Amino acid sequence: MNAPEPAVTQAPARPMPHVLNTYGRLPIALSHGQGCWLWDTQGRRYLDGLGGIAVNTLGHAHPKLVPALQDQVAKLIHTSNYYEVPLQEQLAARLCAISGLAGAFFCNSGLEANEGALKIARKYGHDRGIARPEIIVYEKAFHGRSIATLSATGNPKVQKGFEPLVEGFVRVPLNDLAAVERVARENPNVVAVFLETIQGEGGVNPARWDYLQGLRRICDEREWLLMLDEVQCGIGRTGKWFAHQWAGIRPDVMPLAKGLGSGVPVGAIVCGDKAVNVLGPGNHGTTFGGNPLAMRAGVETLRIMEEDGLLAHAAEVGALLKGSLEQALAAELASGGVKEIRGAGLMIGVELAKPCGVLVARAAEAGLMISVTADSVIRIVPPLVISADEARQLVAILAPLVRAFLAEPA
Repeated sequence: MNAPEPAVTQAPARPMPHVLNTYGRLPIALSHGQGCWLWDTQGRRYLDGLGGIAVNTLGHAHPKLVPALQDQVAKLIHTSNYYEVPLQEQLAARLCAISGLAGAFFCNSGLEANEGALKIARKYGHDRGIARPEIIVYEKAFHGRSIATLSATGNPKVQKGFEPLVEGFVRVPLNDLAAVERVARENPNVVAVFLETIQGEGGVNPARWDYLQGLRRICDEREWLLMLDEVQCGIGRTGKWFAHQWAGIRPDVMPLAKGLGSGVPVGAIVCGDKAVNVLGPGNHGTTFGGNPLAMRAGVETLRIMEEDGLLAHAAEVGALLKGSLEQALAAELASGGVKEIRGAGLMIGVELAKPCGVLVARAAEAGLMISVTADSVIRIVPPLVISADEARQLVAILAPLVRAFLAEPA
């Protein structure tokens, strides 16, 4: 008698089988949003504490943004950079005005903006006669997933399987000025320092203001470029237009994206006097970058932010949110279950003493969108239009989940 055939266990079908399986998605399909609230296709409502990963500056379906974008779609979406795009100049002029810098190049994402910044640094080095220019980058940094930006990133887990990485990077720990000074003494090929003003994917780790001031001094002394990645922490998220402005400094190169278009894909490389003329015709380009729709989204986002006082609002509600979290989790902070609550404005990280990725699904089940980064840091980056009452609701949902999670046996 033949033995019975073993049962064949088939993996459950993926809900999006024709899309490459590159994300660990929650089984939630969102249908629409309003302000800081989202609804899924089953009619469930969620408070948006994630903001599309710090993208939806003005929340969802903003009553000033929507008609402006509808107007632009009816006029012109894309032309290419063979021609002048007046909205590019309009947005560039505004970015220069609020940053104190000199010019901008437009692309489509933070990765592209960071890639362009790396090219500027290398070209700057070659123009100074350095054949193999090197760039100081950071532990726990994240700058994107192209081969060059992945090489600048300080996360071996996401680099694994994509070797060989691009050479030309020297890595140092954040907030250690002596490490940078040591590299300055020992490596004559360094041309730039490249860091996130507040590390996002690395766990919401802010560069200290005095550290940024020290970097500015070293870069001036060495004629290096100071390149500050403000992709996630810029565009008003911390309560100033750009997070480095709290330190009273200006970078030479500043990549932007995420919140600049309130959900419409747009990136920018904003350059100061030292870097603005490094690239010339033929050195860099993009098909979609700077298209009229994206530029209109950027222009309108900045206009609405200013009209509605969202910088002061982000600082005020961010302080309320952080203070409310500290109060609600005071016992856990005292016991060490919550290691730290840190950040600035509406970019807040709650670091737990153990990995807490399960909280993303648990929070969604409770009606709150968050993310967990660096394994054990709850990241809160809501739309800048979040109200004080909504911030309190966020804490009222999240704090009990954290307490229950920490009470579970290891």
